[in-house]
Amino acid sequence: MPQSKDTVKEFDFNAKDFERVRGLIYKRAGISLADSKQEMVYSRLARRLRATGISSFVKYLDDLEAGRLGDEWEAFTNALTTNLTSFFREAHHFPLLAEHVKKLGGPITIWCSAASTGEEPYSIAMTVCEAFNTLTPPVSIIATDIDTNVLAAGANGVYTLDRLDKMAPERARRFFQKGKGEREGMVRVRPELRQMITFKQLNLLADGWPISGQFDVIFCRNVMIYFDKATQRKILARFVPLMKPDALLFAGHSENFLYVSESLKLRGKTVYELDHGGAGQKATSHR
Repeated sequence: MPQSKDTVKEFDFNAKDFERVRGLIYKRAGISLADSKQEMVYSRLARRLRATGISSFVKYLDDLEAGRLGDEWEAFTNALTTNLTSFFREAHHFPLLAEHVKKLGGPITIWCSAASTGEEPYSIAMTVCEAFNTLTPPVSIIATDIDTNVLAAGANGVYTLDRLDKMAPERARRFFQKGKGEREGMVRVRPELRQMITFKQLNLLADGWPISGQFDVIFCRNVMIYFDKATQRKILARFVPLMKPDALLFAGHSENFLYVSESLKLRGKTVYELDHGGAGQKATSHR
């Protein structure tokens, strides 16, 4: 029986191709793609085949692995990275953040390790501005992501007006500037907030991270769900020495780090702190 037009694909893509992609993105970014993601992978990578002018997945993946496609590894990784985000997502975390930074005073350093298009680091920035009641609080934020496209959007800080629909009007007025003329229907984050944040590309699986020192707060929300337990354990072990003794680590609503790291204990709903009596912490107590 011939395939209908609806089911004929532009490129051949079989289970072997999918397994190959799964292996490459796991090795490159630690992302574990579920069996159910085959259609998503086809859809996203088909765009890369069109962009590179390659007519088959086998040739595309061969050329990618052989290094014949220049910067295509970056585009491949960007294509398979999910970037669901919004301002003040999982809102229960931000009052805890405000309370924590007020108690610390300053100077304060915060790392947002999955910045996406910037909504999360800007939500952090707005929270600390409100906590200190100034647009120039004693806080610096490093915002990282593996996807260079979303980082560029975050650094630009321009959004459609509807992205602020769920935000309190007074908060929107305080922290955003409305576009006029050609920019009608757009808003931009105030320059004071943009200056507070440094956007950097960072792969959590890379041997070296382009960050140094210790942090008062780390946000790593809705990232670990894409990693298997072994990868989660490896990343959390690298977080521990980057946390100051009283630092907080914020996780996503469906993530549980207690079974992955002995160095952390629960402080609140998906908020962790160092367990100074834990086995993992004892191992690093000489630092």
